[in-house]
Amino acid sequence: MAESENVSVPCLNSLLEMDPYLKSFEKDFQRRYGLFEKQLTLLEEAEGGFDQFTRSYKSYGVQRMPDNSLVFKEWAPAAEALFLTGDFNGWDNFSHPYTKKDFGKWELHIPPKEDKTPAVTHNSKLKVVVHTRAGERLYRISPWAKYVARHEKSVIYDWVHWDPPQPYIHKHPRPQKPRSLRIYESHVGIASPEGKVASYSNFTHNVLPRIKDLGYNCIQLMAIMEHAYYASFGYQVTSFFAASSRYGTPEELKELIDVAHSLGIIVLLDVVHSHASKNTEDGLNRFDGSDSCFFHSGARGEHSLWDSRLFNYSGWEVLRFLLSNLRWWMEEYRFDGFRFDGVTSMLYHHHGIGSGFSGDYAEYFGLQVDEDSIVYLMLANHILHTLYQDCITIAEDVSGMPTLCRPVQEGGLGFDYRLAMAIPDKWIQILKEFKDEDWNMGNIVHTLTNRRYGEKCIAYAESHDQALVGDKTLAFWLMDKDMYTNMSALIPMNSVIDRGIQLHKMIRLLTHGLGGEGYLNFMGNEFGHPEWLDFPRVGNNESYHYARRQFNLVDMDHLRYRQLYTFDRDMNLTEDKYGWIAAPPAYISAKHEGDKVIVFERANVIFIFNFHPTNSYSSYRVAVGPPGKYKIKLDSDEIQYGGHGRLDHNTDFFTEPMEFNNLPNSMLVYIPCRTAIVLANEEIDYCY
Repeated sequence: MAESENVSVPCLNSLLEMDPYLKSFEKDFQRRYGLFEKQLTLLEEAEGGFDQFTRSYKSYGVQRMPDNSLVFKEWAPAAEALFLTGDFNGWDNFSHPYTKKDFGKWELHIPPKEDKTPAVTHNSKLKVVVHTRAGERLYRISPWAKYVARHEKSVIYDWVHWDPPQPYIHKHPRPQKPRSLRIYESHVGIASPEGKVASYSNFTHNVLPRIKDLGYNCIQLMAIMEHAYYASFGYQVTSFFAASSRYGTPEELKELIDVAHSLGIIVLLDVVHSHASKNTEDGLNRFDGSDSCFFHSGARGEHSLWDSRLFNYSGWEVLRFLLSNLRWWMEEYRFDGFRFDGVTSMLYHHHGIGSGFSGDYAEYFGLQVDEDSIVYLMLANHILHTLYQDCITIAEDVSGMPTLCRPVQEGGLGFDYRLAMAIPDKWIQILKEFKDEDWNMGNIVHTLTNRRYGEKCIAYAESHDQALVGDKTLAFWLMDKDMYTNMSALIPMNSVIDRGIQLHKMIRLLTHGLGGEGYLNFMGNEFGHPEWLDFPRVGNNESYHYARRQFNLVDMDHLRYRQLYTFDRDMNLTEDKYGWIAAPPAYISAKHEGDKVIVFERANVIFIFNFHPTNSYSSYRVAVGPPGKYKIKLDSDEIQYGGHGRLDHNTDFFTEPMEFNNLPNSMLVYIPCRTAIVLANEEIDYCY
């Protein structure tokens, strides 16, 4: 594309200074940015700018006018005719035809009833009747439907007109963007110990107080966009504008977010724009009878592994639909940002299938990259961050694409964070394949610190992926069947539980302190949830036994789950005070293979880990930056955390001006086996 030669990327030079290896791909950045700029210009010319364009949810689907007349609007370019049917007209298939407009659009106006009330009442059912050129008559849900529900005996979801007489009014302002992001990844449906689909209001009243108590300042809500198949974990979306009705009403979700805001907690939506369910009767697929419409036609529109449809990101109306979708969740529900699912699949024509990603830069540029998707993500991030200053976007990308988390002005994709997906894989690999005495400290540290400079990462020891049936949580890898019989604090710990509890805490703290610029935990894993996760399906006789979270275990003082919960809480509260997650990367002063010791300093806080299964060290020399008096601020060996209480917290640790491991000062510390401690300097003001 010759025009890329003349494109000026405003801040490209600062990007190339930061990573000179990107210099040979300068033309790629220019082309990308040129395409992005061109889209913005077209939006200005054709739609009056992106602000107007992304509010299309106010004109498509169904809208109630001030006089209570209703306007219905759809985009169905391949349809021959469109009609509206439903409870309001006795399911007459022909009484309410849409009028054909330009560019494949259809409109229908329905005046109010004689008593001036709307012709379609709140909570009544509707369908779009699509007549195709091949003579078929199809019954469809509007892609813009704000609410869909399923009758108990039915498999198919119904479009339900949602226009409540008393809509929920948000009472609390959005909290400010937290400096250190501590995310509690949550699924509303499994958020109770009962074997059923839990509700939004259960989450509001029973789970939010726990999240607040644990010291998380951000919730990432999964499986909110409506999905017909519960066991898809929310990743096969059927209705993009509808909050899942299986947990309750839209008003109840709004209350959940409002109450979270009142607690100072921000809420991110797990948004699925990487693909869509293949369902036709209650999904987007073949909405107008064609195999294209919102998707690529033919093989390019199919994801072979996920058995789902792939969006055509170059389509004008597809951009309208997806960008308005982001705006809808921000405006209507007051979400604070998004975790974009399946970004790897979007970035490459090969969708990441069969690609190992060695880290060679050539893998991230060139013909295998889907530039339509890249421009879509640049647009999405540019629009969100322009309209909402504190909006947070996180990318789930396994490929490690450079500039994913650099500003659009530099030619980057504009995300705030990426998920550090190699970290949980590393922990699972270690627990699966290595004896404790063979753990490689250098390899662990490398995995935790191996991230692109200037691109923020969310670190996590495990997420929902590791909790799913077929895999095992860290607690399960560590303690397995002993969790069912030996978690009582009233009996002495056996060696399996002792090892499991100590390593569970150490793995989390090491990931928290070293692994990123944000931290994530999947609900229940903080206390070592004893079961994996499995949704009701044919293969398990539709059982809810594993589709729940047993928070009740934490409330029993005699169980050791409480000890893990307490440690997780205190880890977050200690971070809240010292701010290491938001600090520059750590300085690692020791990774000793024989001693199994890791020492690092971050935010002027000293972290010391002794992973040795049996060796304690009475006077271990530790390198220190700032001189002064240090005190223990967090100690995984405390009795209340299921430890052995071997450290005296009244001890003062004084540095001596003795250079050690390239730092000017050092001190001697007692570190028991399988213990992690955090020390802070009593003479430093940590108000960060």
